[in-house]
Amino acid sequence: MIDLTALASRLPEGALISDADRMEKYRRDRANDPNAGVPLAVIRVESAQDVQTVVRFAAEHSLPIITRGAGSSLSGGSTAIDGCLVLSTERMTAIEVDPRTRTAVVQPGAMNADVKAAAAAHDLWYPPDPSSFEFCSIGGNLATNAGGLCCVKYGVTTDYVLGVDVVTADGELVELGGPRLKDVAGLPLTKLFVGSEGTLGIITRGVLRLIPAQRPAATLVATFAQLADACQTVQDITRGMRPSMLEFMDQVCINAVEDETAMELDRSAAAMLIIQSDEPGTHAGAEIDQIRIICEKNSATEVYATDDADEGEAFVQARRIAIPSVERKGAVLLEDVGVPIPQLGDLVLGIDAIARNRDVTVAVMAHAGDGNTHPLIVFDPADAEQLERAELAYGEIMDLAIELGGTITGEHGVGRLKQPWLKDYLSPQALALNQKIKDALDPQGILNPGVVFN
Repeated sequence: MIDLTALASRLPEGALISDADRMEKYRRDRANDPNAGVPLAVIRVESAQDVQTVVRFAAEHSLPIITRGAGSSLSGGSTAIDGCLVLSTERMTAIEVDPRTRTAVVQPGAMNADVKAAAAAHDLWYPPDPSSFEFCSIGGNLATNAGGLCCVKYGVTTDYVLGVDVVTADGELVELGGPRLKDVAGLPLTKLFVGSEGTLGIITRGVLRLIPAQRPAATLVATFAQLADACQTVQDITRGMRPSMLEFMDQVCINAVEDETAMELDRSAAAMLIIQSDEPGTHAGAEIDQIRIICEKNSATEVYATDDADEGEAFVQARRIAIPSVERKGAVLLEDVGVPIPQLGDLVLGIDAIARNRDVTVAVMAHAGDGNTHPLIVFDPADAEQLERAELAYGEIMDLAIELGGTITGEHGVGRLKQPWLKDYLSPQALALNQKIKDALDPQGILNPGVVFN
């Protein structure tokens, strides 16, 4: 047994937890991996220097480190393994906004919602907008290059990261980038760490780009009797327009949300699109009018538009709660597959066919405007046969996305759950290059082992 006394003495009082009961909540993230291990200890760091202390101790004793933010990962990216050190950033929550440079310097434990609120106090906006923005941390967003509801127009996390401070596997603290909008000196290392899922280094600070506050949005909601018509509508809209939101929910999602909200959604609809335009002045209404015509042309059963902010937000909230609403129906295997927009219909219809063939319930919601879907396979974990069918469907959906020229993850990360499919998605050459970078930056393999890499 490794003596943790020396490590504890170098950290703030109470930072290190080794009691099994207190460590329990740090073993799993939202993916709820049943194979989660038992940590040697959990360390709730408060500074970059604390992170350096933990990493150097881990390197000295060849201990794996699992970095954890809010534990909202949906791919098992912060699942503990036996004998690891869980490095929790929950106490690193500082946010400093500089309205002159339109940047925010943020520690990794700060919630996405708190960064948005801090920016809003200066009439600024941080656009990356995961559905879980109220309870996901910036560190996790950076680690997975999170997207969200607004990314169809405003881009994903990496588009707003100007710099990061990173503790490398040997305990060095490296500052990359900074509050400069243009900077091409040296290799683009900042972008290398964004989306690396804690496997190359531990991010202790991010310099985030802010933009002027978003304009009020006009909202359109359309329902369809056929999945194909909804998917064709997405293609037709994105061919000539870029709305600020273009979200999709299938019938399973609609009914799950309606069970929670009783907002009179059409339970019989095969699909629903929630679309917003934040163009200035009368242009928003004009864009929504164009979108209405497209929806009606594609046989929408109902089209409803509003410029009332509260009413529009109610529909957006319906989309935000789709995942937790479906989760109340049973255990879920959640995917994050994406395809080019022209293949969206093939993906959605293909998932529907897989669900019927495997006799499982699959709920599909999507950031449809950029082809990123979130299929949730619902099952009873006590039913071994049903679990087997769900796992088979999970793999078939992953295979389908790859076959259609898509990806096994658009924003949640590979984590542990999707790692087996990485070799089918990346070419052998790309996979080897990934491994070379991992080996160069983490030669002992102590940073998040089993995530992304074998």
